Amino acid sequence: MNTHSRSDEVRARTRAMVLAAVRGLTLAVAMLPVSILCLVLTLLSIALVPIGVGLVTTPAVLAAVRAFADARRRLAADWCGVRIETAYRPLPEGANPWTRTFALLRDRQTWRDVLLLPVDMTAGFFTALLPGVLVFYAVEGFALALGLWRAYAESPGGTYWYAFLPVSGPFSALGAIPLACGFLFLGYRYGPRLLTAHFRLTRAVLTPSQEELAERVRVLTETRRDAVDASAAELRRIERDLHDGAQARLVAMGMDLGTVEVLIDKDPERARALLAQARQSSADALAELRDLVRGIHPPVLAERGLGDAVRALALRLPVPTEVSVDLAGRPEAPVESAAYFAVSEALSKAGKQAGAYGRPARDTENAGCYTKQRGHET
Repeated sequence: MNTHSRSDEVRARTRAMVLAAVRGLTLAVAMLPVSILCLVLTLLSIALVPIGVGLVTTPAVLAAVRAFADARRRLAADWCGVRIETAYRPLPEGANPWTRTFALLRDRQTWRDVLLLPVDMTAGFFTALLPGVLVFYAVEGFALALGLWRAYAESPGGTYWYAFLPVSGPFSALGAIPLACGFLFLGYRYGPRLLTAHFRLTRAVLTPSQEELAERVRVLTETRRDAVDASAAELRRIERDLHDGAQARLVAMGMDLGTVEVLIDKDPERARALLAQARQSSADALAELRDLVRGIHPPVLAERGLGDAVRALALRLPVPTEVSVDLAGRPEAPVESAAYFAVSEALSKAGKQAGAYGRPARDTENAGCYTKQRGHET
Protein backbone atom coordinates (compact mmCIF):
# COMPACT_ATOMS: atom_id res chain seq x y z
CA MET A 1 0.00 0.00 0.00
CA ASN A 2 2.86 2.37 0.89
CA THR A 3 4.62 1.47 -2.36
CA HIS A 4 1.56 2.41 -4.41
CA SER A 5 1.05 5.70 -2.58
CA ARG A 6 4.73 6.52 -2.99
CA SER A 7 4.62 5.83 -6.71
CA ASP A 8 1.46 7.92 -7.07
CA GLU A 9 3.14 10.79 -5.25
CA VAL A 10 6.19 10.55 -7.52
CA ARG A 11 3.97 10.58 -10.63
CA ALA A 12 2.01 13.56 -9.32
CA ARG A 13 5.16 15.54 -8.53
CA THR A 14 6.70 14.62 -11.86
CA ARG A 15 3.60 15.81 -13.65
CA ALA A 16 3.63 19.03 -11.59
CA MET A 17 7.30 19.54 -12.51
CA VAL A 18 6.64 19.13 -16.24
CA LEU A 19 3.57 21.40 -16.10
CA ALA A 20 5.51 24.06 -14.21
CA ALA A 21 8.34 23.87 -16.76
CA VAL A 22 6.04 24.17 -19.78
CA ARG A 23 3.87 26.89 -18.23
CA GLY A 24 6.85 28.88 -16.99
CA LEU A 25 8.57 28.70 -20.36
CA THR A 26 5.34 29.73 -22.10
CA LEU A 27 4.93 32.69 -19.75
CA ALA A 28 8.50 33.82 -20.21
CA VAL A 29 8.46 33.58 -24.01
CA ALA A 30 4.92 34.79 -24.70
CA MET A 31 4.53 37.50 -22.06
CA LEU A 32 7.88 39.26 -22.52
CA PRO A 33 7.10 40.84 -25.92
CA VAL A 34 3.58 41.73 -24.76
CA SER A 35 4.98 43.44 -21.64
CA ILE A 36 7.50 45.42 -23.69
CA LEU A 37 4.88 46.49 -26.23
CA CYS A 38 2.36 47.56 -23.57
CA LEU A 39 4.98 49.51 -21.62
CA VAL A 40 6.22 51.37 -24.71
CA LEU A 41 2.68 52.22 -25.84
CA THR A 42 1.70 53.34 -22.32
CA LEU A 43 4.67 55.68 -21.91
CA LEU A 44 4.24 57.06 -25.43
CA SER A 45 0.50 57.59 -25.01
CA ILE A 46 0.86 59.36 -21.65
CA ALA A 47 3.61 61.56 -23.10
CA LEU A 48 1.21 62.63 -25.87
CA VAL A 49 -1.56 63.68 -23.45
CA PRO A 50 -0.46 67.37 -23.31
CA ILE A 51 -0.89 67.76 -27.09
CA GLY A 52 -4.28 66.03 -27.09
CA VAL A 53 -3.40 62.82 -28.94
CA GLY A 54 -2.96 60.92 -25.69
CA LEU A 55 -6.51 61.79 -24.62
CA VAL A 56 -7.77 59.48 -27.35
CA THR A 57 -5.12 56.75 -27.16
CA THR A 58 -4.55 56.48 -23.40
CA PRO A 59 -7.92 54.89 -22.47
CA ALA A 60 -7.47 52.22 -25.17
CA VAL A 61 -3.86 51.53 -24.18
CA LEU A 62 -4.70 51.33 -20.47
CA ALA A 63 -7.60 49.01 -21.29
CA ALA A 64 -5.09 46.71 -23.00
CA VAL A 65 -2.80 46.91 -19.96
CA ARG A 66 -5.74 46.03 -17.71
CA ALA A 67 -6.59 43.06 -19.95
CA PHE A 68 -2.95 41.91 -19.66
CA ALA A 69 -3.10 42.21 -15.85
CA ASP A 70 -6.45 40.38 -15.76
CA ALA A 71 -4.93 37.56 -17.81
CA ARG A 72 -2.13 37.25 -15.26
CA ARG A 73 -4.69 37.14 -12.45
CA ARG A 74 -6.60 34.33 -14.15
CA LEU A 75 -3.43 32.33 -14.78
CA ALA A 76 -2.29 32.81 -11.18
CA ALA A 77 -5.62 31.46 -9.89
CA ASP A 78 -5.94 28.61 -12.41
CA TRP A 79 -2.33 27.37 -12.39
CA CYS A 80 -1.14 27.95 -8.83
CA GLY A 81 -4.22 28.89 -6.81
CA VAL A 82 -2.86 32.39 -6.14
CA ARG A 83 -5.82 34.80 -5.81
CA ILE A 84 -5.17 38.44 -6.69
CA GLU A 85 -7.71 41.05 -5.61
CA THR A 86 -8.63 44.14 -7.61
CA ALA A 87 -9.94 47.57 -6.62
CA TYR A 88 -10.57 49.51 -9.82
CA ARG A 89 -12.47 52.75 -9.47
CA PRO A 90 -15.65 52.98 -11.56
CA LEU A 91 -15.30 55.35 -14.50
CA PRO A 92 -17.73 58.28 -14.74
CA GLU A 93 -20.56 57.61 -17.17
CA GLY A 94 -20.76 59.78 -20.25
CA ALA A 95 -17.41 61.41 -19.49
CA ASN A 96 -15.50 63.27 -22.20
CA PRO A 97 -12.04 61.96 -23.26
CA TRP A 98 -10.21 64.38 -20.94
CA THR A 99 -12.20 63.34 -17.85
CA ARG A 100 -12.01 59.65 -18.75
CA THR A 101 -8.24 59.74 -19.28
CA PHE A 102 -7.51 61.52 -16.00
CA ALA A 103 -9.93 59.27 -14.12
CA LEU A 104 -7.86 56.31 -15.31
CA LEU A 105 -4.59 58.01 -14.44
CA ARG A 106 -5.83 58.84 -10.92
CA ASP A 107 -6.72 55.18 -10.28
CA ARG A 108 -3.96 53.57 -8.20
CA GLN A 109 -4.95 50.13 -9.50
CA THR A 110 -4.18 51.33 -13.03
CA TRP A 111 -0.67 52.31 -11.98
CA ARG A 112 -0.18 48.89 -10.39
CA ASP A 113 -1.06 47.34 -13.74
CA VAL A 114 1.51 49.58 -15.42
CA LEU A 115 4.11 48.76 -12.75
CA LEU A 116 3.63 45.06 -13.47
CA LEU A 117 5.03 45.56 -16.98
CA PRO A 118 8.68 46.38 -16.06
CA VAL A 119 8.57 43.89 -13.18
CA ASP A 120 7.32 41.21 -15.57
CA MET A 121 10.12 42.04 -18.01
CA THR A 122 12.85 41.58 -15.37
CA ALA A 123 12.29 39.60 -12.18
CA GLY A 124 9.06 38.09 -13.49
CA PHE A 125 10.77 36.86 -16.64
CA PHE A 126 13.50 35.00 -14.75
CA THR A 127 11.21 33.50 -12.10
CA ALA A 128 8.95 32.20 -14.87
CA LEU A 129 11.89 30.89 -16.89
CA LEU A 130 13.62 29.01 -14.04
CA PRO A 131 11.27 25.97 -13.85
CA GLY A 132 11.66 25.38 -17.57
CA VAL A 133 15.43 25.92 -17.50
CA LEU A 134 15.94 23.32 -14.75
CA VAL A 135 13.98 20.65 -16.63
CA PHE A 136 15.07 21.32 -20.20
CA TYR A 137 18.71 21.93 -19.24
CA ALA A 138 18.68 18.54 -17.53
CA VAL A 139 17.28 16.99 -20.74
CA GLU A 140 20.13 18.61 -22.67
CA GLY A 141 22.68 17.06 -20.30
CA PHE A 142 21.30 13.56 -20.91
CA ALA A 143 21.27 14.26 -24.65
CA LEU A 144 24.94 15.24 -24.52
CA ALA A 145 25.83 11.91 -22.93
CA LEU A 146 23.80 10.05 -25.57
CA GLY A 147 25.74 11.57 -28.46
CA LEU A 148 24.75 15.21 -28.84
CA TRP A 149 28.34 16.11 -27.90
CA ARG A 150 29.41 15.14 -31.45
CA ALA A 151 27.54 18.09 -32.92
CA TYR A 152 29.49 20.46 -30.66
CA ALA A 153 32.83 18.64 -31.15
CA GLU A 154 32.61 19.15 -34.91
CA SER A 155 31.94 22.89 -34.54
CA PRO A 156 34.79 25.45 -34.37
CA GLY A 157 36.50 25.23 -30.98
CA GLY A 158 35.26 21.68 -30.40
CA THR A 159 34.29 22.33 -26.77
CA TYR A 160 30.84 22.96 -25.32
CA TRP A 161 30.41 24.21 -21.77
CA TYR A 162 27.56 22.47 -19.98
CA ALA A 163 27.20 24.63 -16.87
CA PHE A 164 30.81 24.63 -15.58
CA LEU A 165 31.77 21.33 -17.31
CA PRO A 166 33.65 21.43 -20.67
CA VAL A 167 32.32 18.72 -23.02
CA SER A 168 34.60 17.77 -25.91
CA GLY A 169 34.40 13.98 -26.10
CA PRO A 170 32.48 10.90 -25.01
CA PHE A 171 34.08 10.66 -21.57
CA SER A 172 33.59 14.31 -20.69
CA ALA A 173 30.02 14.03 -21.99
CA LEU A 174 29.35 11.28 -19.43
CA GLY A 175 30.26 13.80 -16.76
CA ALA A 176 27.19 15.80 -17.78
CA ILE A 177 24.92 13.05 -16.42
CA PRO A 178 25.46 13.85 -12.71
CA LEU A 179 24.95 17.55 -13.44
CA ALA A 180 21.77 16.78 -15.40
CA CYS A 181 20.50 14.66 -12.51
CA GLY A 182 21.15 17.56 -10.15
CA PHE A 183 19.23 19.98 -12.36
CA LEU A 184 16.41 17.47 -12.70
CA PHE A 185 16.26 17.00 -8.93
CA LEU A 186 16.07 20.78 -8.43
CA GLY A 187 13.28 20.98 -11.00
CA TYR A 188 11.46 18.07 -9.36
CA ARG A 189 11.78 19.60 -5.90
CA TYR A 190 11.42 23.32 -6.58
CA GLY A 191 9.93 23.77 -10.08
CA PRO A 192 6.27 24.16 -9.00
CA ARG A 193 7.35 26.35 -6.08
CA LEU A 194 9.29 28.63 -8.40
CA LEU A 195 6.23 29.09 -10.62
CA THR A 196 4.14 29.83 -7.52
CA ALA A 197 6.80 32.35 -6.44
CA HIS A 198 6.46 34.01 -9.85
CA PHE A 199 2.73 34.52 -9.35
CA ARG A 200 3.24 35.65 -5.75
CA LEU A 201 5.52 38.34 -7.13
CA THR A 202 2.71 39.31 -9.48
CA ARG A 203 0.32 39.42 -6.52
CA ALA A 204 2.70 41.60 -4.54
CA VAL A 205 2.68 44.15 -7.37
CA LEU A 206 -1.05 44.07 -8.20
CA THR A 207 -2.72 43.65 -4.79
CA PRO A 208 -4.37 46.87 -3.57
CA SER A 209 -4.04 48.19 -0.04
CA GLN A 210 -6.53 47.32 2.67
CA GLU A 211 -7.99 50.84 2.51
CA GLU A 212 -8.74 50.45 -1.20
CA LEU A 213 -10.32 47.05 -0.66
CA ALA A 214 -12.46 48.47 2.14
CA GLU A 215 -13.56 51.30 -0.14
CA ARG A 216 -14.41 48.81 -2.88
CA VAL A 217 -16.49 46.75 -0.43
CA ARG A 218 -18.30 49.92 0.65
CA VAL A 219 -19.15 50.84 -2.95
CA LEU A 220 -20.40 47.33 -3.68
CA THR A 221 -22.48 47.38 -0.50
CA GLU A 222 -24.10 50.67 -1.49
CA THR A 223 -24.79 49.36 -4.98
CA ARG A 224 -26.37 46.22 -3.55
CA ARG A 225 -28.45 48.29 -1.13
CA ASP A 226 -29.68 50.48 -3.98
CA ALA A 227 -30.69 47.39 -5.95
CA VAL A 228 -32.52 45.98 -2.94
CA ASP A 229 -34.30 49.31 -2.38
CA ALA A 230 -35.35 49.42 -6.03
CA SER A 231 -36.73 45.87 -5.79
CA ALA A 232 -38.60 46.71 -2.58
CA ALA A 233 -40.08 49.83 -4.21
CA GLU A 234 -41.20 47.73 -7.17
CA LEU A 235 -42.90 45.23 -4.85
CA ARG A 236 -44.73 48.11 -3.15
CA ARG A 237 -45.80 49.40 -6.55
CA ILE A 238 -47.17 45.98 -7.49
CA GLU A 239 -49.09 45.75 -4.21
CA ARG A 240 -50.47 49.27 -4.70
CA ASP A 241 -51.51 48.58 -8.27
CA LEU A 242 -53.21 45.34 -7.27
CA HIS A 243 -55.04 47.01 -4.39
CA ASP A 244 -56.08 50.17 -6.23
CA GLY A 245 -56.68 48.64 -9.65
CA ALA A 246 -57.57 45.04 -10.36
CA GLN A 247 -58.73 44.24 -6.81
CA ALA A 248 -61.08 47.22 -6.67
CA ARG A 249 -62.54 46.34 -10.06
CA LEU A 250 -63.07 42.71 -9.06
CA VAL A 251 -64.82 43.80 -5.82
CA ALA A 252 -67.07 46.16 -7.78
CA MET A 253 -67.82 43.40 -10.28
CA GLY A 254 -68.82 41.07 -7.42
CA MET A 255 -71.14 43.71 -6.02
CA ASP A 256 -72.71 44.24 -9.46
CA LEU A 257 -73.29 40.51 -9.86
CA GLY A 258 -74.93 40.39 -6.42
CA THR A 259 -77.25 43.22 -7.45
CA VAL A 260 -78.03 41.39 -10.70
CA GLU A 261 -79.17 38.35 -8.70
CA VAL A 262 -81.65 40.56 -6.87
CA LEU A 263 -82.88 42.48 -9.95
CA ILE A 264 -82.96 39.71 -12.55
CA ASP A 265 -86.65 38.98 -11.88
CA LYS A 266 -87.82 42.45 -10.77
CA ASP A 267 -85.97 44.68 -13.29
CA PRO A 268 -84.45 42.71 -16.18
CA GLU A 269 -83.36 45.86 -18.05
CA ARG A 270 -81.42 47.11 -15.04
CA ALA A 271 -79.95 43.64 -14.55
CA ARG A 272 -78.73 43.53 -18.18
CA ALA A 273 -77.09 46.95 -17.76
CA LEU A 274 -75.32 45.75 -14.63
CA LEU A 275 -74.17 42.58 -16.44
CA ALA A 276 -72.72 44.68 -19.23
CA GLN A 277 -71.00 46.85 -16.63
CA ALA A 278 -69.63 43.73 -14.91
CA ARG A 279 -68.35 42.38 -18.21
CA GLN A 280 -66.55 45.68 -18.87
CA SER A 281 -65.10 45.65 -15.34
CA SER A 282 -63.78 42.12 -15.89
CA ALA A 283 -62.17 43.20 -19.18
CA ASP A 284 -60.59 46.25 -17.49
CA ALA A 285 -59.33 44.12 -14.60
CA LEU A 286 -57.82 41.62 -17.06
CA ALA A 287 -56.10 44.44 -18.96
CA GLU A 288 -54.69 45.87 -15.73
CA LEU A 289 -53.42 42.45 -14.66
CA ARG A 290 -51.73 42.02 -18.04
CA ASP A 291 -50.08 45.44 -17.71
CA LEU A 292 -48.99 44.54 -14.18
CA VAL A 293 -47.43 41.26 -15.32
CA ARG A 294 -45.67 43.05 -18.16
CA GLY A 295 -44.39 45.57 -15.61
CA ILE A 296 -42.83 42.83 -13.49
CA HIS A 297 -40.54 41.87 -16.36
CA PRO A 298 -41.59 43.63 -19.55
CA PRO A 299 -40.94 41.75 -22.81
CA VAL A 300 -39.13 44.75 -24.30
CA LEU A 301 -36.56 44.51 -21.50
CA ALA A 302 -35.89 40.84 -22.20
CA GLU A 303 -35.92 41.19 -25.98
CA ARG A 304 -34.34 44.57 -26.69
CA GLY A 305 -32.45 45.54 -23.56
CA LEU A 306 -32.46 48.32 -21.00
CA GLY A 307 -32.24 51.25 -23.41
CA ASP A 308 -35.38 50.43 -25.39
CA ALA A 309 -37.25 49.42 -22.21
CA VAL A 310 -36.55 52.84 -20.65
CA ARG A 311 -37.64 54.53 -23.90
CA ALA A 312 -40.91 52.59 -23.70
CA LEU A 313 -41.40 53.87 -20.15
CA ALA A 314 -40.75 57.43 -21.30
CA LEU A 315 -43.21 57.14 -24.18
CA ARG A 316 -45.98 56.19 -21.71
CA LEU A 317 -45.20 59.12 -19.42
CA PRO A 318 -47.54 62.05 -20.12
CA VAL A 319 -44.84 64.69 -19.45
CA PRO A 320 -41.93 65.76 -21.69
CA THR A 321 -39.11 63.26 -21.16
CA GLU A 322 -35.61 62.91 -22.65
CA VAL A 323 -33.81 59.56 -22.66
CA SER A 324 -30.03 59.41 -23.18
CA VAL A 325 -28.50 55.92 -23.44
CA ASP A 326 -24.75 55.33 -23.09
CA LEU A 327 -24.10 51.64 -22.53
CA ALA A 328 -20.86 49.84 -23.36
CA GLY A 329 -22.70 46.52 -23.37
CA ARG A 330 -25.75 44.76 -22.02
CA PRO A 331 -25.66 44.28 -18.22
CA GLU A 332 -26.50 41.01 -16.52
CA ALA A 333 -30.21 40.27 -16.17
CA PRO A 334 -30.51 41.05 -12.39
CA VAL A 335 -28.64 44.35 -12.81
CA GLU A 336 -30.68 45.23 -15.87
CA SER A 337 -33.96 44.46 -14.10
CA ALA A 338 -32.99 46.48 -10.99
CA ALA A 339 -31.97 49.48 -13.12
CA TYR A 340 -35.23 49.29 -15.09
CA PHE A 341 -37.40 49.25 -11.98
CA ALA A 342 -35.39 52.07 -10.40
CA VAL A 343 -35.97 54.22 -13.50
CA SER A 344 -39.64 53.17 -13.58
CA GLU A 345 -40.14 54.25 -9.96
CA ALA A 346 -38.34 57.56 -10.57
CA LEU A 347 -40.47 58.33 -13.64
CA SER A 348 -43.65 57.39 -11.79
CA LYS A 349 -42.81 59.76 -8.94
CA ALA A 350 -41.87 62.51 -11.41
CA GLY A 351 -45.22 62.12 -13.14
CA LYS A 352 -47.10 62.31 -9.86
CA GLN A 353 -45.18 65.38 -8.75
CA ALA A 354 -46.01 67.04 -12.06
CA GLY A 355 -49.68 66.17 -11.59
CA ALA A 356 -49.70 64.40 -14.95
CA TYR A 357 -51.69 61.41 -13.74
CA GLY A 358 -54.54 63.61 -12.65
CA ARG A 359 -55.04 64.88 -16.22
CA PRO A 360 -56.37 62.88 -19.16
CA ALA A 361 -53.68 61.00 -21.00
CA ARG A 362 -52.55 62.73 -24.13
CA ASP A 363 -51.70 61.23 -27.45
CA THR A 364 -48.11 60.05 -27.77
CA GLU A 365 -47.38 62.53 -30.52
CA ASN A 366 -48.52 65.41 -28.26
CA ALA A 367 -46.86 64.14 -25.08
CA GLY A 368 -43.70 66.02 -25.86
CA CYS A 369 -41.62 62.91 -25.28
CA TYR A 370 -38.52 62.45 -27.36
CA THR A 371 -35.50 60.17 -27.10
CA LYS A 372 -31.89 60.61 -27.90
CA GLN A 373 -29.24 57.89 -28.12
CA ARG A 374 -25.63 58.59 -27.41
CA GLY A 375 -22.67 56.25 -27.53
CA HIS A 376 -22.68 52.54 -28.24
CA GLU A 377 -25.52 50.28 -27.22
CA THR A 378 -25.93 46.56 -27.71
